[in-house]
Amino acid sequence: MASFNKLKNVLMLVFDWILYGAGVAGHCQVTVTQPRFQQADSSMNVSLTCTFSASGCSSSPPEVLWFRFLTNTHQKLCTPGCTDHQKYKVHSSNNNILLQIKNLTVDDSAVYICGIAFSDSDSPLSKQTGDGTVLTVTGSGKQLSKGKLISMIITSSLLFLYSSAVLTSFVIYKLKPKLLKKSRKDQTTENCKINSGRKIFQAIAQELQKQRYAQHWQQSDDLEDDSVYQNR
Repeated sequence: MASFNKLKNVLMLVFDWILYGAGVAGHCQVTVTQPRFQQADSSMNVSLTCTFSASGCSSSPPEVLWFRFLTNTHQKLCTPGCTDHQKYKVHSSNNNILLQIKNLTVDDSAVYICGIAFSDSDSPLSKQTGDGTVLTVTGSGKQLSKGKLISMIITSSLLFLYSSAVLTSFVIYKLKPKLLKKSRKDQTTENCKINSGRKIFQAIAQELQKQRYAQHWQQSDDLEDDSVYQNR
């Protein structure tokens, strides 16, 4: 539980940095896709793939972010500049992103997260991450333990669920003032309709009252005329 809470706090900091970047553009929406698993041999080079699609975003290229999550910690690999240019290098071609890792060792086994951020947009959907790729590096006579592999898979799943919860909370937080404003506007419109209906009803009632009053006096005049005629 302690390790999970620690990971949760780390994820909060990371996704806060991704989601709350300031911007000025409109309704930008990004989708990021990563393969779930990839395996490679030690002492070799490997390229992790990441593809994204963008709708309603600016034409400027987005920021590409790469993180590495281990069992109890995380590392910023390229955000967007890489921390180790000798080992890590990012290649971009249109909507396809590659993270090249050189001279693999068994310690490079981890969950690798790709993030895409259009920093000129304030839309919560303009900054998204993939589900993560579980990289398993095997060496001569030394393989990643099954328990460690399962732990990384669980970490990847928890990361995806947590990121979804953060995005949902952020969207609700952004839309709440608009929904309240719309509710007040609808209530004001409904009150105006009720007041308008009351005024119409009052006008009709007054008109009926006038007609009844006129009929009453007309009947009184007719009775008076009959009485005078009979007396004659």
